[in-house]
Amino acid sequence: MSLSIDIAKPQGTIPTAQYDVVVMGAGPYGLSTAAHLLARGLKVAVFGKPIQFWSEHMPQGMLLRSHWWASNLSDPRGLYSIDRYCQAQENKAPHDPLPIETFINYGLWFQQQAVPDVDETYVTSIERREGQYLVTLADGRLVQCAVVVMAPGLLYYAYRPQEYAHLPSELASHSADHSMLKSFAGKRVIMVGAGQAALETSALLHEEGAEVQLVTRHPIRWLREEISSVPQFIRTLRAPKAGMGNGWMNLLLEKYPYTFQRFPQSSRDYVLTTRHGPAGSVWLKPRVLGKVEVHEQERLVKAEETENGVRLKLTSGKVLEADHVMLATGYRANIKRLPMLSPSLLAEIQTYEGSPILSSWFESNIPGLYFVGFSAARSFGPFYRFVVGSEAAARRVAASVARKIGTRGRVKARS
Repeated sequence: MSLSIDIAKPQGTIPTAQYDVVVMGAGPYGLSTAAHLLARGLKVAVFGKPIQFWSEHMPQGMLLRSHWWASNLSDPRGLYSIDRYCQAQENKAPHDPLPIETFINYGLWFQQQAVPDVDETYVTSIERREGQYLVTLADGRLVQCAVVVMAPGLLYYAYRPQEYAHLPSELASHSADHSMLKSFAGKRVIMVGAGQAALETSALLHEEGAEVQLVTRHPIRWLREEISSVPQFIRTLRAPKAGMGNGWMNLLLEKYPYTFQRFPQSSRDYVLTTRHGPAGSVWLKPRVLGKVEVHEQERLVKAEETENGVRLKLTSGKVLEADHVMLATGYRANIKRLPMLSPSLLAEIQTYEGSPILSSWFESNIPGLYFVGFSAARSFGPFYRFVVGSEAAARRVAASVARKIGTRGRVKARS
């Protein structure tokens, strides 16, 4: 029996379109999940600009910290790997570290091949009525579906410490606010953070001609460099290669990508807190050390606007002045920051520390509402903070949705 919703609409508005599934987001997780759903014969609508976060919110010239072979998007038959893209489109093999431009071009190629009908219109509202979802688009169109997969990516979750909230945007911004850094040439910039984004953006700013100071709360941790004099089998025993980075824990999380969700919450919290903290790739060292003035183990006492920019007072007593403060302070999942989820729907979703509590199939407590990618990391682990986790999430969500749609029957298009 098909379900429908009678919605009172002003005369002349566009009729409601019917789909089995709506995927909100067209980044690596949204596109991978959509590819698996489409392969199961489902009627799928994907909304969002493909690979937008990577192309518009990461700095040009960046190099990926992840291995190239761990940067694949996922289609069921494995036809559209990054290796195949590089060989077919660029006539060369991929290599580490992978330029972001190569990854962006690969992501767009994947979308064109595996998910060709992405609608770049933004979703403004998602509601649930009588067991179905009503999705409103920015252009006024309405879409009805049985299932919604939320793949919002990172931008909504950009973390800006409260100590800087009073500063205007022209003086303080998040690193995700910038893809081009040329405008900072000749300016004084204070970078806050100790992770890959802070270190690499500092290097890129310096190379663009900015005067950069880096402020970190903890000592900078550099990822280990492999020692070539140690036999390969010894290196493998010590720290086997994994998509998130070398090490046995990373490898286990990759080989058994759904096991983490079964751990006690306290164990999950411990792993998320202690694993994959801020760190920099070893190949960044010569581009940062001696080029950027570093202030390690410092905390902010006061940030204030001045006539010439901004002034930071640190716990050591140091006073730093600059034209701009850039916050490479990471991301924190909090679904209340997803403006498209209606207040009534948000009120029903069970959460922990701002993240949705998910079943072993990535489904929230609201039937038919799934979350993948960074939003799922609190339930499924750090594996899903990286592109490498997109295949495991896509396969499991697609299997669950196919069963759900199969048992309930397809949503029939309104005549």
